[in-house]
Amino acid sequence: MRCATHPQVETNLRCGKCGKPICPKCLVQTPVGARCSDCARLHKSPIYRISIPYYLKSAGAGLGVAIACGLVWWVIDRMIPFLSFSLLLAPAIGYAIGKVVSLSVNRKRSTGLAIIAGIAVVISYLVSIFAGSILFHYRLSFVPVNILHLVIDLVAVALGIFVAITQSR
Repeated sequence: MRCATHPQVETNLRCGKCGKPICPKCLVQTPVGARCSDCARLHKSPIYRISIPYYLKSAGAGLGVAIACGLVWWVIDRMIPFLSFSLLLAPAIGYAIGKVVSLSVNRKRSTGLAIIAGIAVVISYLVSIFAGSILFHYRLSFVPVNILHLVIDLVAVALGIFVAITQSR
């Protein structure tokens, strides 16, 4: 008997469901026995099957919550001017963004959704920097006063990205 997929290979194995001859290369071991690839039906879990409309929906939700969180970040940063407070605020914003991105697509998970959530945290940080100059015509304060402020901001954004990615991956 020859394998149905590889006719050059002799075999004594058959699919447990349809009876088609299969070789060890074609064999898929399932809980109910050896199956051919057609009968095994190896599909991804629906949690990990994401189409383009889901990505667009999550990107829109991520952008919306990033802008809102960026404005909140700017307000809180002006009210509580401690350098290290961003280290607490950024992970909270990352958590909120990750949750909203995940909930917007019915808690589906993928690397693409994690990337969208991470980018949304960066957008949120940029909104927090530029919000005063855009809304209230403040002088742009993008250039940090010292290197410590820049390092703390970068660490805070990295923590926010990490939390957002873990929420949506």
